[in-house]
Amino acid sequence: MDVVLVHGMGRTPLSMMRLRRRLRRAGHRAILFGYSPTFETLQGATARLVKRIERRVDTRHYALVGHSLGTVIIRTALAHLQNCPPAACVFLAPPMLACRAARHFSRCRLYRLLMGEMGQLLADESFMQRLPMPAVPTRIYTGVGGPRASWLPFGMEANDGILAVSEATGRHQAMAVEVPSLHTFIMNSKRVYTDMIRFIETLEATAPAGGSLDEE
Repeated sequence: MDVVLVHGMGRTPLSMMRLRRRLRRAGHRAILFGYSPTFETLQGATARLVKRIERRVDTRHYALVGHSLGTVIIRTALAHLQNCPPAACVFLAPPMLACRAARHFSRCRLYRLLMGEMGQLLADESFMQRLPMPAVPTRIYTGVGGPRASWLPFGMEANDGILAVSEATGRHQAMAVEVPSLHTFIMNSKRVYTDMIRFIETLEATAPAGGSLDEE
């Protein structure tokens, strides 16, 4: 299966390299997609992602994997992929709500400069509520490796250091799998990879005969 990997805020495609290698060893064709919130708008990054999928991906059967802000780009792209929707989506530490971290840092000039429009949108509750969820099988991985103490920002609430579990799941707890990881490194979790492969390969096994998959 072709699997498109979209990195998170403040990261680059290099952050998804370990996951890419693991997917390739499992026989999948992993494709990296990069963007810059400093120099691009959400609309611009979304348009490039859609073009990349249309030009480089076997659109008969593919999956989209996003980390953090990458999941927002994927969810925005779904409206433009109705003629060739993914077979599945995997979200790694996704902001499902206007999270506390984004609301806090959106007041900082440096954050606004570096993270641009996309960083500001993460703090906009009405925007986050309007984002569509995939109409295909979807798995959410949320980290619970963040520190907990009454005097810390999340108190005793389970979190990944950036997002509380409630912010990473929203109304979609049934899709979520908790892993003992931090937000920044959740894509490198062996538990995430093992479950993701099982999830993807179950979909492959139930794909219509005549297939959509080409041998490499």
